[in-house]
Amino acid sequence: MCLDRSPDGDREIRPLSLRRNFSWTLAGNLVYAGCQWGMLVVLAKLVSPEDVGQFALGLAVTAPVFMFTNLQLRAVQATDAAEEFLFGDYVGLRLVLTGVALLAVIAIALASGYRIGTAAVLISMGIAKAFESVSDVLYGLMQHRERMDRIAVSMMIKGTVSVTVLAVATYLSRSVFVGVIALAVSWAAVLAAYDVPNAIWILRSAPNGAHGPGVRWDPSTLRRLALTALPLGFVTMLVSLNANIPRYFIEHLLGEKQLAYYAAMAYLLVAGNTIVAAMAQSTSPRMARCYATGDRDSLRRLVNRQVVVCLALGGGGIVVAIFGGTWILRILYRPEYAAYPRVFTILMAAAAIVYVGSVLGGAVTATRWFRGQSYVHLASLVVVLASNYAMIPILGLEGAAWALVLVSLFATLAYALIFMGRLTRGAGSSRAVPSSDAA
Repeated sequence: MCLDRSPDGDREIRPLSLRRNFSWTLAGNLVYAGCQWGMLVVLAKLVSPEDVGQFALGLAVTAPVFMFTNLQLRAVQATDAAEEFLFGDYVGLRLVLTGVALLAVIAIALASGYRIGTAAVLISMGIAKAFESVSDVLYGLMQHRERMDRIAVSMMIKGTVSVTVLAVATYLSRSVFVGVIALAVSWAAVLAAYDVPNAIWILRSAPNGAHGPGVRWDPSTLRRLALTALPLGFVTMLVSLNANIPRYFIEHLLGEKQLAYYAAMAYLLVAGNTIVAAMAQSTSPRMARCYATGDRDSLRRLVNRQVVVCLALGGGGIVVAIFGGTWILRILYRPEYAAYPRVFTILMAAAAIVYVGSVLGGAVTATRWFRGQSYVHLASLVVVLASNYAMIPILGLEGAAWALVLVSLFATLAYALIFMGRLTRGAGSSRAVPSSDAA
């Protein structure tokens, strides 16, 4: 790995160690996830549940679109050890596809029959996501040069600025639309003031211009890069759809107010998921080595220990929901959000299953059979659609929660069967493109 040289050339900065990069990544993710949850809390305190529902719907609609068009270019770039593509190629493709994503969001907002206020929130959320998407491809450059500290600081700045700006703008205007516009402006400011200068700093330090000058628009190269990353975009879109389809059903069948209640309760799963993701990321290299060397007993023990941690974490969440769910929801949000303690408890049960599924999904990734995750996500999409279609009209929010339990259980069992099958096969590999670990 080449040394990073500061723009003034006075000193050289080496890539960070694996431990420091992990520490920075965990810190950045924790702060950013906490701030994202803080935005939901702020809105719940300041505006009506219907307005919070608009915000939640904006996230639910824009996420799958941008997940697909992003094509996980950050991961592709970060793992491009042979530098098959230049940095300018990644930026060029990202800018083109971000424009496509924004147009798609505008079309969805205008063609789906939403009220003007809801459509405006969706479009403004799309603008914010566009700036976030550009920052993400710059993160890929920083990750490629093993400077996760720069990414973490950006996420911390963006998170704290986001929740502050959203709170102030919404408080002064009492409008979610104004708050999301302010959010988009803040993300653009972080991109311009921090992310771009850090990308330039890294580009200037690259020996012999290894990353390429500026944005590149060669059509054949962009087409080849898009085809390379397309499976990743498809899988991450499936992951996002599986998470957000319940929100579409709730908004359509029950209204934005009920969506606000569901989103507020469901977001508490994120705290546990952040811990599980950090654990899975830190153990994935060792699991991969155990599988590659045929040490299946060690791999099995490592996975079992993680499953036990997940069950303990999920079980604790269920106990807290049973005995303190109403109080927690009332304190964190507002009294009306505490009207569904049973739904909250079911969601915490689903969380416990999701945590285990995330670990088993990571274990399948360690065995290098990436194609299996695509199958799981596709099948899960069918289960999500069928279960929400059948349960929400009859059981309301409780039906959405039970549907999440069902699809989480399905995905977790599927991963367990795939993992056990891979253990019996011994070491192996796949040439398929890797997918996300989320269940």
